[in-house]
Amino acid sequence: MGRRLRSSLTAPGPTEWITGVPDTVGVGPWTEEHDGPPPNDPRYDPELLADGDRRNVVDYYRYWRREAIVADLDTRRHPFEVAIENLGHDANIGTVVRTANAFGARAVHIVGRRRWNRRGAMVTDRYQHIHHHPDADALAAWCTDAGLPIVAVDNLPGSIPLERARLPRRCLLLFGQEGPGVSGDARAIAETTVSIAQFGSTRSINVGVAAGIAMHAWIREHADLGAAW
Repeated sequence: MGRRLRSSLTAPGPTEWITGVPDTVGVGPWTEEHDGPPPNDPRYDPELLADGDRRNVVDYYRYWRREAIVADLDTRRHPFEVAIENLGHDANIGTVVRTANAFGARAVHIVGRRRWNRRGAMVTDRYQHIHHHPDADALAAWCTDAGLPIVAVDNLPGSIPLERARLPRRCLLLFGQEGPGVSGDARAIAETTVSIAQFGSTRSINVGVAAGIAMHAWIREHADLGAAW
């Protein structure tokens, strides 16, 4: 059923607020005057229809239940997955999760500490499949069972420039912590390591930025851009 969307901007909804976001962001309550008869499609959430939808979702999913959004995303997700080490409560993990959601990664794997800072995820972790592994060996075993080659992303001697590499269509992109990068244990389980070309004085770029660059490289090589929002 079509509907008139009052804004293309997005923000968290009734249970996903961000302080300071104006009420004009997102869409207000569904009204027959502007939107027609309310939908009886089970994907729609009666509370969101009544109260408005201020969540961090694209307009296509306005008023949908979270479970319905996840189910629909499962039909669209790409065959690459992402892993990031969490050895010291890295604050960038949320950013990696949010970016993985934006690019349609099939899943995100947290390696090391189970607890991680979700602030940067902007609630996208509710729509993303997230797995935890206690260490690199456990991640390697999971990838072996799933038939996923592991591609580490780090500026290390002997790494292949990402700009010249061909990423496998089915693969897991592995990132380390901010600062030390991919750990020795994680490097040992990777089939290959790619690096991102840099031209300035800094030793490395932010891991959240690096993850976005690497995921977008996969998108440029393999994704059907006609399916993008």
